[in-house]
Amino acid sequence: MSNNGYLLGYDVGSSFVKGCLIDSETGRLVASASAPGQEMEMVSDQPGWAEQSPTMWWKQIVSVTRQLLAESGVQGKGIVAIGISYQMHGLVVVDKNRKVLRPSIIWCDGRAVQYGQKAFQELGQEECLGRFLNSPGNFTASKLKWVKENEPEIYEKVDKVMLPGDYIGMKLTGEIRTTVSGLSEGIFWDYKEEGTATSLLDYYGISADLLPEALPSFGDHGQLTSEAADELGLSQGTKVTYRAGDQPNNAFSLNVLEPGEVAATAGTSGVVYGITDQPDYDAASRVNSFVHVNHKKDRPRYGVLLCVNGSGILNSWLKRNLGIDNALDYDQMNVLASEAPIGSDGLVILPFGNGAERILENRDIGAQIHGLQFNRHSTAHMLRAAQEGVVFALNYGFLVMKDMGMKLDTVKAGHANMFLSPVFRDTFVHTTGTTLELYNTDGAQGAARGAGVGAGIYSNPSEAFSGLKRIDVIEPDENRVSRYEEAYQQWADKLPF
Repeated sequence: MSNNGYLLGYDVGSSFVKGCLIDSETGRLVASASAPGQEMEMVSDQPGWAEQSPTMWWKQIVSVTRQLLAESGVQGKGIVAIGISYQMHGLVVVDKNRKVLRPSIIWCDGRAVQYGQKAFQELGQEECLGRFLNSPGNFTASKLKWVKENEPEIYEKVDKVMLPGDYIGMKLTGEIRTTVSGLSEGIFWDYKEEGTATSLLDYYGISADLLPEALPSFGDHGQLTSEAADELGLSQGTKVTYRAGDQPNNAFSLNVLEPGEVAATAGTSGVVYGITDQPDYDAASRVNSFVHVNHKKDRPRYGVLLCVNGSGILNSWLKRNLGIDNALDYDQMNVLASEAPIGSDGLVILPFGNGAERILENRDIGAQIHGLQFNRHSTAHMLRAAQEGVVFALNYGFLVMKDMGMKLDTVKAGHANMFLSPVFRDTFVHTTGTTLELYNTDGAQGAARGAGVGAGIYSNPSEAFSGLKRIDVIEPDENRVSRYEEAYQQWADKLPF
């Protein structure tokens, strides 16, 4: 057992909750777990809607924690700090008794787009981009406006507004807090004033008192209550010392902290996230800028986020609906996809079936299949076209980031999710023209290492990565680039605008 004990990291996604234990002294991964056994349900009562129950997330936190303790043999008292990573942009509202008032409106829910677009027009693009670096879009502030206008009886009871990770923090510590990075992801942050986005809140008629206290991403976020400790099998008083949205945290997990560094992930959604020291923005808000986890007023760090909502969720949809759910696992699906040629013999999939897409200026065009020939295309073509379609959508946003002047030569990613697929990796490298570095990490490990930084176990972030190992490097082959360029153009020609 380490002299310093163990670090516990949670990654609360929209498909699964993952957790891990890391030996704080060696940086070694001790145990990892995931729950539930099948992907968590997203409720979509109307087209473009997506909701989840926050109590479902907590139930999986309890399950994951119990699994970790059982697998590792670690006692609850051996855990010295806890970190939280969470799905970004969601809305959780509670009353004064901390009762959840309605299901969470999660990141891919597009119902609030009209409110955000109206604010963008009436406040003015110069005001929104200059102060918030983004259109209010369908981010958390606009989702709260939707509740205010459409569920006034619920809104009247709201005492505090939280992001999904803030809810988990409340369940752990009894304290309702957020972070500066979190406020920025909800479009609650004014970059000019380095404070709350009062001009947007005033426009929406929302009181700033509904927002929690904002803390740095690293630091004392509270201590485990006796109730939470009993449920989890941990010790009362264990400190929660880190909190970040899943994409800033994914970047942190890869030690992506300085300008010019770039991270990527491809879970339910696909994301490229690059670091800059300038408050830059895209004029059409197709990619979005937020405060990064290591931001300081005298040493600013921002993350520019490109998101495609439909990534792994497209792969899982195909698994469930092509009649292969029980016949093939994801590794076998990847092998089958590799049997089809680059460009999938003309079969094109637009992967936009998970709500309004920011890279498409908040259009919700749905997923689309083009060029399907019954006598020519097989399941292998369909699987490959899906993976290519996700990468091509990422490249569409990648070009926007390049137009902003961002340097995107090398991308780091965890060896996880869709980056486990050789087809996906090959398509990514040769379409974007970047070198891809793969590491032995994931969001839960990032949250655990962040907890070590926040608890002062590591004097600086670089010390937290002693256990991080680069396991592969993939560079573009010039002989293959032109074939992918042709396939990408074939894909882009199918965009309906």
